[in-house]
Amino acid sequence: MNRLRALWQNLNSSLWFVPTLMVAGSLVLAFGLVLAEPFLDHDQLANYPLLFGAGADGARGMLTAIAGSMITVAGLIFSLTLSTLAQVSSQYTSRVLRNFMRDRTNQLILGFFVSIFAYCLIVLRTIRGGDEGRFIPSLAVGVGLVLALLSIGVLIFFIHYMASSIQAANIIRNASQETEAAITRLFPEELGGEASAAEARQLLEQAGELRWQPVPARATGYVQSISEDSLLALARELQGVVRLEHGIGGFVARGAALVSVARYGAHPAPLPDELTGQINQLFSLGNQRTIEQDASFGLRQIVDIALKALSPGINDTTTAIICVDHLGALLAQLADRQLPEPLRVADRQVRVVAVRPSFEKMLATAFDQIRISAEANLGVYLRLLTALATVAQRTDHPERRAALRQQAGLVMAAAERTLSTDYERQQVRERRAGLPLG
Repeated sequence: MNRLRALWQNLNSSLWFVPTLMVAGSLVLAFGLVLAEPFLDHDQLANYPLLFGAGADGARGMLTAIAGSMITVAGLIFSLTLSTLAQVSSQYTSRVLRNFMRDRTNQLILGFFVSIFAYCLIVLRTIRGGDEGRFIPSLAVGVGLVLALLSIGVLIFFIHYMASSIQAANIIRNASQETEAAITRLFPEELGGEASAAEARQLLEQAGELRWQPVPARATGYVQSISEDSLLALARELQGVVRLEHGIGGFVARGAALVSVARYGAHPAPLPDELTGQINQLFSLGNQRTIEQDASFGLRQIVDIALKALSPGINDTTTAIICVDHLGALLAQLADRQLPEPLRVADRQVRVVAVRPSFEKMLATAFDQIRISAEANLGVYLRLLTALATVAQRTDHPERRAALRQQAGLVMAAAERTLSTDYERQQVRERRAGLPLG
C-alpha cells in the first residue's frame, strides 16, 4: 500500500499522466460519436447546414487543418512550459519545479490540445466519399469544430496563466498554500489515543537496557513516506521495539541503518533477510523530498526562494520579505498545534521510536539561513521580528516561546553587528521592544 501511494504521488506530479488519460478519453469520444452516426436523425441535422452540411472533402479538409494546428499549438505550449520551468529554476529554486509539474491546470491544458489532435485523427480516418462509399460522421465532425473554437479561448487563458504563475508572489503563495494544507493534514489540533511523552518514556525505561540491531536499507534516497501503522503492527509481532533512524525527508544510503530493532527480554540474534525486506517495504524512498508527509519541505521551498532573492546576483529584498511573511503565517499555524510524540505505545509497552519534527526545528529551518543571508539588510531584520511577533500571538507554550525569544535575540545580535548606522539599529531595537515575548 505504501508503494502504491508513492506511485500515485509520482504519477500525480508528472506532466504526462493526465494528458495521457485525456487522449484516451478523446479516442473513446471519437469512436463513440462515429458509432452513433447511423442512429442519428439526419433530417434534423440537415436543418443546421453550417455545422453538419460539409461533404467528404470539406470534412477532411477541416479536420486536417484542425489536427495540424492543434499539434503545432501543443508543441508551442510544451516549449513555453519548458522555458518557464528553466526560468523558475534559475531565478527562484529548482525545488518548486515539482509544484509546476503537478499543477492540474498545466496538465489539463497540455492534454486538451493533444487530445483534440488525436480526436481529429480518429474521425478523419472514418470519412469516406466517392467510390469508397459515402460516410461522413456529421456529429463527430461538428464536435471537432466546436473543440477547435474552444481551443482559442484555452490558448489565451494558458498564456495569461503562465504569465501570472511565474510571478514571485504567486509562486510563494502556492508553495505556502500547499504547506498549510500539509500542516493541517499532518498536525491536527488534537491527537487522541496516544500515551503522553512522560508515560511513554517511563514505559521505555521499565524495559531495561535494550540491545539494538540495525536493519540496513536496500536502496538510496530520501524518505518520502512511512507506513507507521504497519510498522507498529510488526513491532507487536516481534514483541520488541522498532527505532527509526531517519525521519520523513531524511537521506538514507544503501546499506546504512534504516531502523534499529530490539526485543524485550531476548538476546539479540541475527535478523532474517525476510524481516529486513519486510521493513524496507514499509518505507518509500525517492530521489527528492515530497510534501505529502513532510511539511518541513514546504518551509524549505520558501526558504530557498528567499535565499536566492538575497543572493548578490539577484538582490531582491522584496521577494525575501514576502517569503518571511508567509513563513511567519505558516509557523503561526503550527504554534498552537500538538505535534505527535516520538514514542508509540501498544499493549502498555513502547513499540516504535519515531523521528518527529519539532516546533523548534521548524522555526530554525524557517529563519536561520534567511537571517544569516540577510546581512546588513534592515528590511529583512524588521520583517523577521514582525513574523516572530505573529507566531508569538498564537502560543503560550513555554518552550515554544523560549525558542521565539532565542530567534529574536539572534536577529538583534545580527542587526547590532552588521547594520552600519545608529538610525537603523534603533529601528530594530524598537521593533524588538514591541514583541509580545517578554
